[in-house]
Amino acid sequence: MPNSNLNVLITRPENEGRRLATKLNTLGMNTQCQPMFDYRVSDSLTKSGSVNLAQRLDKVNQPIVVFISVAAVLNANSVIDIASWQASKVFAVGTATAKALKALNIDAISPEIQTSEGLLALPELQSIEGQDILIVRGDGGREYLADSLKAKNGIVYYIEAYQRIWRQLPNNIQQHWRSHRINCMVITSDAILQSIVQLINLSDEYWQTDCYWVVASERIAQNAKALGLKRVINSNGASDNAITNAITSDVTINME
Repeated sequence: MPNSNLNVLITRPENEGRRLATKLNTLGMNTQCQPMFDYRVSDSLTKSGSVNLAQRLDKVNQPIVVFISVAAVLNANSVIDIASWQASKVFAVGTATAKALKALNIDAISPEIQTSEGLLALPELQSIEGQDILIVRGDGGREYLADSLKAKNGIVYYIEAYQRIWRQLPNNIQQHWRSHRINCMVITSDAILQSIVQLINLSDEYWQTDCYWVVASERIAQNAKALGLKRVINSNGASDNAITNAITSDVTINME
């Protein structure tokens, strides 16, 4: 059911945010996009471009390749076509990432639960002893996936395909959000959660008890609750469908 009283702040990067906003707008929801960062190809790759990436790919033998995000796919592919990587298997943490690979004619295995934990539970990643594994991601991030694969005796390498360029937002941005009656935040990473928390006054009862926080995983949900946020909803994935379903099935119903 459309809910014109729902005002959603989408904090994901520009292109993904606009796409989600369009989807929510068609359902009668009001949206604002406030990207917290932008992407660019990692300096570690641009300094020597395809030569650098080719050298890294030469170090591995028929690797399992794991793409963490759509940005990892697009930025890595802009340097060397992923179709030429000679991977034994390709994995995508989420369905959006799998779709980005499919657009490049690459079939990827993706877990139903779109997290590192869901990925690690896949039967294809249970017997990986001695197998070269490439994790393609952005700058920084959790080490949990790599550590877990190493514990299974996989040989893990990173390719940091992109870096985040964080936007500098005014300190009074929360007043702007309040004036636009934002009552639902979409948060797709811990880094975005922490960035938002630095901009709002957590002692403000509104953000703690009145605003809904739609987050992409149980880990982010637990961190949000630890910060005192009460209305936290786990969408179990960062795809447009997962987020939209969480808003329509949980947030709008609770607002009725």
